[in-house]
Amino acid sequence: MFYVKLLAPIVFALALYIIPTPEGLSNNTWLYLSIFIGLIIGLILEPIPPALIGVIAITIAVIFKVGPTGSGNIETIIKDAEAIKWGLAGFSDSVVWLIFAAFTIGLGFSKTGLGERIALYLVSKLGKSTLGLGYAIAIVDLILAPFIPSNAARSGGTVYPVVTSVAPMFESYADKNPRKIGAYLIWIGLASACVSSSIFLTGQAPNPLALSLINKGGVQVVDWLSWFLAFLPVGIILFIITPLLGYFIYPPEIRGSKEIAIWAKEKYKALGAMPKSQIFMVIIALIGLILWIGASFFKINATTTALIMIVLMIACKVITWQDFLGNKAAWNTLVWFATLVTMAGGLKNVGFLDFLANSLGSKLSGYTPFIAMILLLLLFSWLRYFFASGTAYVTAIIAIFVSLASSIKGANPAEIMLILALPMGFMGVITPYGTGCSPLWFGSNYIKGPQFFLLGGIFAFIYMVIYMLVGIPWIKFIFPYLSFH
Repeated sequence: MFYVKLLAPIVFALALYIIPTPEGLSNNTWLYLSIFIGLIIGLILEPIPPALIGVIAITIAVIFKVGPTGSGNIETIIKDAEAIKWGLAGFSDSVVWLIFAAFTIGLGFSKTGLGERIALYLVSKLGKSTLGLGYAIAIVDLILAPFIPSNAARSGGTVYPVVTSVAPMFESYADKNPRKIGAYLIWIGLASACVSSSIFLTGQAPNPLALSLINKGGVQVVDWLSWFLAFLPVGIILFIITPLLGYFIYPPEIRGSKEIAIWAKEKYKALGAMPKSQIFMVIIALIGLILWIGASFFKINATTTALIMIVLMIACKVITWQDFLGNKAAWNTLVWFATLVTMAGGLKNVGFLDFLANSLGSKLSGYTPFIAMILLLLLFSWLRYFFASGTAYVTAIIAIFVSLASSIKGANPAEIMLILALPMGFMGVITPYGTGCSPLWFGSNYIKGPQFFLLGGIFAFIYMVIYMLVGIPWIKFIFPYLSFH
């Protein structure tokens, strides 16, 4: 199976390339598209680390000198220096460094134990009822989401250990009495992580990646605060109703118990007084949040803020320089996203997106701008069923939708792409593989496959209806007041 997965991207890329080049495209454009499709197949199957797949794709494109601006034209001569400069351009992308920095900030929460302290405190206060425990789980994820752009890291490092400690207290296991309390908590853990992933731009890595790719497609994008404000009404509603929805749609057998709160209180007391490292981490997080929210006032870029936080964390000894250098997840993400941003941007440089917009744009011409936008939103969102990674999903299709949005006469592409991008977090609830933390929660085996898909479909449908009824009118109203760059 490993060799099948390893060869599949190569076979797909070669098979596409030997197909006659469609009229309107150059051979160089077709070659680049073949490399890009091979990249996407590789990211979906993951026979080797995805960052390495990105490096391989970039290397091949640089060797053949396809990807830089104008390289879609056979008559344009691309020099070696120009090709490698394009290939490494993703490493200078500020959004890529924002994602990298946010992963490093997340290290501070885990190393100091601040995330665990927050979780135990909330559970001790709200855990007397199962519904209260559901809200405790949601609040923990909400607090950590602005600073940890990986819902897998948030869940795995903080929320999941608490959930898997609580459920066995009531003899609720994956293979015995899962519905007693464990299955409900598992589902709320996933659903609340998906909701908080939409609330904040830094709630999940695919969010800023999507904005970077949209911007490379020639469409303006919002800043951190504007993203938050654009989703705010829907975010409040989804945050409030998620534990309630789970409570009524997938109810636990145990509705309340003081044992949970007592257990959490004892664990919390055992932690002792808050150490200096945690106090410093709280202060640094607040500084970062203030600077992100007031970016336009302070005139400080979001990435600059994240780097300031890292410097402060090292200066205050929250983390060490060796911790910074040894954070493999962050460095892996840096390499991975730098290559993806470059490869996705190459689609426009070689002329493929213009070709696609001209070819598909006519199909939307018979609809009003609003109806065309709704159709794009539904198509964009429900395509998640076919992707096992939010990052692969964004890389594969976001540029196509930028072209489609730009082709709608009388519409504002920036508004359309914002409306399409905001639900990316909560739509991760749709499958057991739709977002980073999904395999973790699904892997607990408290909820079986058919139930997981059914719950995902129900919650995604409810979330999307609320988004369309509340979110879209709000975005259209507030859109002129948002900050773009």
